Amino acid sequence: MEGNPITPAGLVALKARYDQLLGQERPRVVEIVSWAAGNGDRSENGDYIYGRKRMREIDRELAHLARRMKKARVIDPAQQPDRGRAWFGATVTIADENDNERILTLVGDDEQDATTGLIGWSAPIARALRGAAVGDLRTVHLPGGEKQWEVVAIAYG
Repeated sequence: MEGNPITPAGLVALKARYDQLLGQERPRVVEIVSWAAGNGDRSENGDYIYGRKRMREIDRELAHLARRMKKARVIDPAQQPDRGRAWFGATVTIADENDNERILTLVGDDEQDATTGLIGWSAPIARALRGAAVGDLRTVHLPGGEKQWEVVAIAYG
């Protein structure tokens, strides 16, 4: 998949984070740095030193977010023509050999959150599930070895 695939909700979240950093957090840090700079010696001024460091972190994150948004290719899972297979945006229920089920949603790498079941498109388990249909067995190559999963259900929306 070309570019940086992302769901519409993922792009909204990236933009919200960018706007929050640029419109709220950075101005607040600039104000602290300006105040601290007016207090004299900057070499031992903790507020100034920390503020400058935090400003660099914010600027790096802003640049990163801007690059990711520029490369973003929004893909709406609801528009997926082949709903019988696991593609970008699919919510896939899988089961291991002990019938332990997991529900995963295949999303863009910028919106992944394994704790909530959002799996990045380039993650090993997402790569293994691409194109799978219900009933397919897929082997996932993990650092701890291989694990086999059966696709139990696929949903979009």
